[in-house]
Amino acid sequence: MELVACSGSCVEMANAADLIQLKQRSEFLSSIKKTLNSFLKGNMELIPSILTLALNDAMTYDKATKSGGPNGSIRFSSEIIRPENKGLSAALKLLEEAKHEIDSYSKGGPISFADLIQYAAQSAIKSTFLASAIRKCGGNEEKGALLYTAYGSNGQWGLFDKQFGRKDANEPDPDGRVPQWEEVSVKEMKDKFSAIGFGPRQLAVMSAFIGPDQMAIETLLASDPDVKPWVQKYQRSRETVSQTDYEVDLITTLTKLSCLGQQINYEAYTYPIKKVDFSKLKL
Repeated sequence: MELVACSGSCVEMANAADLIQLKQRSEFLSSIKKTLNSFLKGNMELIPSILTLALNDAMTYDKATKSGGPNGSIRFSSEIIRPENKGLSAALKLLEEAKHEIDSYSKGGPISFADLIQYAAQSAIKSTFLASAIRKCGGNEEKGALLYTAYGSNGQWGLFDKQFGRKDANEPDPDGRVPQWEEVSVKEMKDKFSAIGFGPRQLAVMSAFIGPDQMAIETLLASDPDVKPWVQKYQRSRETVSQTDYEVDLITTLTKLSCLGQQINYEAYTYPIKKVDFSKLKL
């Protein structure tokens, strides 16, 4: 009976510890999002670059060797200066500034660049969803926010938010794994997406990540018979009130892309709670 009681007590303690860690991670992630939103608000012109930064960091993934992927390696000077990353330095610098602020209030250690870049992409794409809702309300920000809250895709981010605890690479990823998007053909784009386990559907929905002019990218993608139906599907979806098909598929694709090759540490950013010595309390 004593053994059973002890086992039950240990399970309760373990469950309590898990709940504490979940709360710590949830609160930290919430603070990170607020910081990123603040930085993005004053630098909206960098949103396309932040999306491409996240894509290119992840696109170094190699299925055969299970190396590369969204590991923050794009932060290294020898990688960010590669031709495919031209024009992304300003976005990286902004995230470095955001990281400095985030690290200043973190109780569980500095945020990894791998996490930072992917959550910056999440904040950036959410801002485009909100901007679309505002446009549909004739530019009225209050009505647009209400529309996005009522019909938007906020509830679809659950799995993405759980993948919190990516590990940073210690060196640049191998060169030659990421194409120069503005110079390659649609077939080459399809081949690259296929190499990481994606198809024409995912290529079409990620059009905003491939270049600063989404419409120009989609015009190019629509020249391919395999990609064209998906481009048209998402363009139609973006004209609807909720954009459901477009937003849900984009969130699903980004969630998968953002953890390629990563082993998520689900205890990352947690920290011990100071114990109170009740024997020293004066009652």
